[in-house]
Amino acid sequence: MHLHTASRDFLCCYTVPEMQGHLPLQCCPNYPRLDRMAPASCAAGRDLLRVPSCPLLPKHPLMDASAGWPGALQHPLIQARKNIPSLPQTMTTHFFPAYPWDKSSLKSMPVDLQQFEKLDAYALKVNVKNSVEELVKALLKQARTDLEKVRAIWMWICHHIEYDVVGYHNKSQLSSKPIDVLQMGKSICEGYAGLFEQMCSIAGIQCMKLSGYSKGYGYKMGQTFTGDSDHAWNAVYLDGRWHLLDSTWGSGSVDDSFTKFTFRYNEFYFLTHPALFINNHFPDNSNWQLLKPTLTLKDFENNMLHNSNFYMLGLLTAQPETAVIQTVNGKASVSVDCRSATLFTFKLKGTDEHGLMTLKKHGMKLDIYPQKTGSHKLQIFAKPSKASEDVYSCVLEYVVECKSVDKAMRFPKDLHQPVGPSWFTERQGFLRPSHPDPIIPTNDGRCSVTFTLGKDISVLASLHSDSSSLTEDMGRRHIMQIRRGNQIELKIHLPHAGNFVLKIYAKKKSDPGNYDYIFNYLITCLNTEVKWPAFPQSYSKWVEDYEILEPLSGLLPANRNVQFKLKMHGIAKVLVQAENAYPLTQSRGYWEGTCNTSGCREVFVMVHENANHSFYSHVLKYEVETQ
Repeated sequence: MHLHTASRDFLCCYTVPEMQGHLPLQCCPNYPRLDRMAPASCAAGRDLLRVPSCPLLPKHPLMDASAGWPGALQHPLIQARKNIPSLPQTMTTHFFPAYPWDKSSLKSMPVDLQQFEKLDAYALKVNVKNSVEELVKALLKQARTDLEKVRAIWMWICHHIEYDVVGYHNKSQLSSKPIDVLQMGKSICEGYAGLFEQMCSIAGIQCMKLSGYSKGYGYKMGQTFTGDSDHAWNAVYLDGRWHLLDSTWGSGSVDDSFTKFTFRYNEFYFLTHPALFINNHFPDNSNWQLLKPTLTLKDFENNMLHNSNFYMLGLLTAQPETAVIQTVNGKASVSVDCRSATLFTFKLKGTDEHGLMTLKKHGMKLDIYPQKTGSHKLQIFAKPSKASEDVYSCVLEYVVECKSVDKAMRFPKDLHQPVGPSWFTERQGFLRPSHPDPIIPTNDGRCSVTFTLGKDISVLASLHSDSSSLTEDMGRRHIMQIRRGNQIELKIHLPHAGNFVLKIYAKKKSDPGNYDYIFNYLITCLNTEVKWPAFPQSYSKWVEDYEILEPLSGLLPANRNVQFKLKMHGIAKVLVQAENAYPLTQSRGYWEGTCNTSGCREVFVMVHENANHSFYSHVLKYEVETQ
């Protein structure tokens, strides 16, 4: 399993295309990382997105909301456009109408990406680098509306300007002037935003270069922000409103060593809804949040970071909303709501051993039980339910502060996340589970789990525990499988008290291949007197819809008469072989009889399938107690 996945967004105003959508570049020295490390099982970070830092913005002040428009906006093309209002010298709050977010769109205005396909393809092919004016002129040949002009400029910058990792480390080789950025083909965030601003100005589009704090590369959950701004982005005026975008973050990523840039386009940061943009962009002038009420810097610092993966995967909300969470009696809980079925996993300090994750129809719930006090990094990963690749993207990170440990909630190492039945197991053909919860408590060490199965499904189950050396064979023999039509029952007898994992596998009956893992339960038993023997060993001739009514224990008492009652069909004869042979008689669909265990250590049940044949086949094996 490794990080990052492609997805199609399901939101009404805008559809996210299938793409390798990773997080955008960041540009400032303390620029926080948005994408996260893959779990330990990932392939050496092969598909990880790394967001670069960017040097501090120049000491000359950036244009902010109260400074008026830069001289570049007095370009003749703008003066000729009567339908664009001039920007007031002093912007007041009414100039920034708030954007309420009803969770129906990731964009601040309706955008149909399919209508941009031709324009996008054209913009990517434009190759003009002698002047910014000539570049804009070439790009606008296929653009008619203001939105199309902004789109063409956005696509060109995101696909032609790379992050300047050399300039980041050596400021003497760094230039953020638009013409230098164009001709060199690289810059940091200040250069991205400056070039975007000038190209919009030439195109007659009102545009602002904004500065502020960001949560990206180097960001640590719960940190405070002080000093100079660390990032720059843009606002554009379209259809009578301001809209936000970040071409630095839309362009690509750098590696962990911050020495190599990779173009990796991210649609999320084009006209991002302000309610989402504020997750990781805090402008110097609060008016440019385009929110009402605005967030304080303290709000920004405390709020949970939802990166672009979170929203691109159709996730809606997460609880708690603060980045640092405290355990209560050794437990902390996290939940996520989403638009449709989504797969999740998690890592707590790099492992998934100390939690219990359950999938819901529209989200997931996770209970964490750290086994050490102190601070623990919690990462939550997600991927679309129908994704063909086993690639998860990090969508959330928390710091879990643990003051006390609940030793009773120590999970077996074989417990696989998520736990329990869900919409996913329904898709695999396991319907109407008798136990919808992930944990099955039992006082006497026995329990029975039933499902309605889909067509042509064969099931295999096994029991696992850290507190005993259960072999693979014995792990299966503590489970009796009973098939009645399309109903299946798993009857479990625990060998001792403790926590056990019930793993369930399945395959198509017509498939000669191996069984695939489907899901698991956690079975708990505190009764130290529990000590159930295994069920009898079954052989290949034992058919899945056969049933043992008695004896259920695979260990028979010595020197005793034992009653047998078996439900089997299509059989000519049945006998129990001990020291002597004891034939069973058929009555109302059951084979019944008595066997004496004197003088033997093993007892076999054998069947005669065809009355015309003389040989018997073994179907069950019992052991006899030693005296």
